[in-house]
Amino acid sequence: MITINKSRLASIFFIFIGLFIALLIRIYILQIKQTGFFSGLAHQQHNVTKTARPTRAEIYDRNGQIIALNKETYAAFIIPAKLEDKEKITLFLKIHFPDAHKRLLKHPKSHFLYIKRRLSPKEKTTIESAQLTDIKILSEPGRFYPISGLTSLLGMTDIDNKGTLGLELQYNKMLAGNPTTYILDKDARSGHFYFKKETKIAGTEGSPLKLTIDSTLQFLAHEELKELAISINADDGAVIIINPDNGEILVMTNYPDFDPYAPNAFSDITYSKNRTVTERYEPGSVMKIFLALAAFQEQVVQPEELIDCMGTASTYIEGVKIGTWMAHGVIPFTQVITRSNNIGCVKVAQRLGTKLYDYYRLVGFGNKTKLSFPGEQTGYVTSPDKWTKSSLFTLSYGYGISTTLLQLARAFCIIANDGYYVEPKIVLDAPVLKEATPRFGKKALSNIKEVLEKTVADVSGTAKKARIAGYRIMGKTGTANVLEDGVYNQHHNIFTFIGIVEKDNYKRVILTFIKGAGNHTTHASSIAAPLFESVAQKMLIHDKIIV
Repeated sequence: MITINKSRLASIFFIFIGLFIALLIRIYILQIKQTGFFSGLAHQQHNVTKTARPTRAEIYDRNGQIIALNKETYAAFIIPAKLEDKEKITLFLKIHFPDAHKRLLKHPKSHFLYIKRRLSPKEKTTIESAQLTDIKILSEPGRFYPISGLTSLLGMTDIDNKGTLGLELQYNKMLAGNPTTYILDKDARSGHFYFKKETKIAGTEGSPLKLTIDSTLQFLAHEELKELAISINADDGAVIIINPDNGEILVMTNYPDFDPYAPNAFSDITYSKNRTVTERYEPGSVMKIFLALAAFQEQVVQPEELIDCMGTASTYIEGVKIGTWMAHGVIPFTQVITRSNNIGCVKVAQRLGTKLYDYYRLVGFGNKTKLSFPGEQTGYVTSPDKWTKSSLFTLSYGYGISTTLLQLARAFCIIANDGYYVEPKIVLDAPVLKEATPRFGKKALSNIKEVLEKTVADVSGTAKKARIAGYRIMGKTGTANVLEDGVYNQHHNIFTFIGIVEKDNYKRVILTFIKGAGNHTTHASSIAAPLFESVAQKMLIHDKIIV
């Protein structure tokens, strides 16, 4: 017979009652008091937010040719702290990627190290053939620019395909669009299955950019520029072609250009810039065009008025020494410009006085263009309140003033466009910013065009090497010493030619520029003018403007 201990039975009963009450309390705490905490934890485990970026939009030229498009690139990396075969990796990098080898030796315990980004096909094959498990390859978004001579204008993108230079930077928001943010419900255990997808923020696709640039003409001009620059060992060069009627920029190229994916692409960051707008120069004798235009507008001189150029290459005027490249005696003002005589220009500038400054500003010097291009320079014109005894004189032949090449081309378009001011444009569908009233009278414009035509046509003209049979060519050369450490270096020059090509209703303004070639006996007439002629010939053939 089993004897039941009532006190022990009661103890067990109360123990179970206590456990049950503790369980109820625990359930209450979990289900009621801490419901927010555990709901949040579940949300973190089951819900994930992801951002999807749209494909970056392409850039086109005026004819619909793609000049910037997307291209998958590849990068190789290692995790130095977790290398399975450090000896093999070290030897492989030493042979094939010496820069990465040096970085590995310097950071042997780092948790991430790029071997190289934007691998060439050959480099990618070399890595894959080595079959080293420590080396990982990942794909990255990138851009490809199929037309040479355009990268200083287009710029480039970074690892996230975000614009960092040039038009890629300026129009980044437009090209990149806006990312879409999603909320996903996932399997918390494996994380591989998604049950629900909800759009939190709706994105937008990037919009393509269509430029006024003619990529074929750009290539042709760039090749002519490159050939000349290499042949004379020039430091720098540029070509601009504009339609003066509407301000459309057809060509804007620099040499040297840069390859954004080359190993030493940024060894000199200067070459990654669009130097037609980011650099400013003292232009030299091309400014005599605008001196003459101002003088004709103010009627302080007539084209055939005789000007005494003193018969010498160096003289003093009001105690200031004035030098010129060649001595001339008494010659008509037209020949003062066509022969580019500084002494004759100074004498006419004295008649204008401070009005010369006003006219330089009137044609746009000292003002940026409306392109809003990254890094664009303003330039300057020395104002009369800061003039020294020589300022008026030097301004007349292109010193004491700095300008970008695009500003110079814009000013010259006023002459080609019958006195109307028009802003340059680079985006094809952007509005034409052209003033309704001409800034100069017909007589002044007629006179200056005649002078510019003679500068090219006359045997004694400084631009005779720019002539093209069957076409009306008007232009002016400019040679200027480069200011270095406060002193003008006669052996380091810039050479400029700017001209108009006309045939019936067809008009184009072309600017050619070379820096850092030649010596003190070399002038723009033998460098920039022939380059103008060769670029113009290619342009006329391309545009099918046949005599």
